[in-house]
Amino acid sequence: MDTMRERFASVTSRLLEEDPRLAVVLADIGTAGFAEAAQRHPDRVVNVGIREQLLIGVGGGLALTGLRPILHTFASFLVERPFEQVKLDFGHQGVGGVLVSAGGSYDWPSGGFTHMSPGDVALLDTLDGWTVHVPGHPDEAETLLRHAASAGDDKVYVRLSAQANRAPRAVDGTGFRTLREGRGGVVVAVGPMLDHVLAATEGLEVTVLYATTVRPFDAAGLRAAADPAGSADVVLVEPYLAGTSTRFANEALEDRPHRLLGLGVGRQELRRYGQLDEHLAAHGLDPHGLRERITGFLAARR
Repeated sequence: MDTMRERFASVTSRLLEEDPRLAVVLADIGTAGFAEAAQRHPDRVVNVGIREQLLIGVGGGLALTGLRPILHTFASFLVERPFEQVKLDFGHQGVGGVLVSAGGSYDWPSGGFTHMSPGDVALLDTLDGWTVHVPGHPDEAETLLRHAASAGDDKVYVRLSAQANRAPRAVDGTGFRTLREGRGGVVVAVGPMLDHVLAATEGLEVTVLYATTVRPFDAAGLRAAADPAGSADVVLVEPYLAGTSTRFANEALEDRPHRLLGLGVGRQELRRYGQLDEHLAAHGLDPHGLRERITGFLAARR
């Protein structure tokens, strides 16, 4: 199976052939995947070098000319480092584009903290009007990338990851999907967290919702899954900063009694490189850690 990043390069290269409005902007990272596309479309595949603020500025400028820019690098270089440019060159200018990240929260541990971005989605939440997709499989990434590329002038963030679920699910760029139903609570699994959540909740009487589009937050979907007749217990399992979506879940259930647990990447920096699986376990996001925390949370009400 190819990775999400490999699928991104192949799909976007095909989209450049199909849609003359699309342009790709890179900052050295990922250029190999677009080598052929750059030869075929030198005016629409631009590498600005290791200049991430310029990456965003060029993308915003292309959008002002009427193009639909797709910008790509590691999440820490795409959202965190040039955040002022994201805020001004897209938001303030009132133009749209597609930011496609790699690296996630800790996909490349040996790259160190400079290449980790657990706070990217929370940071974008400080801005208005961003759609955020978090695919859990390369097939889902392709669907959501195509959706983002054709989304008019919307501002879209597609968060790719080295983590992937074993099988794809049907996604359409909108709300949550119900995979299991139960009366003991609701667990929302975001993107690549799904397989771990399904393993962690095996045998538990809970509803499992799968989320690959997290902004806008599917308030209606969460309300429909929560027990309207009693107190709702909700667990959010996200592959980025713990608690990133708790505000949206609380707002969705503000007229109902409910308890909420936000699971994700902790704020404490892990200063040993380790491996991806070790980072998952350290943050309690492996099946064992999730099982303990979810069952403990649900048992507390009883």
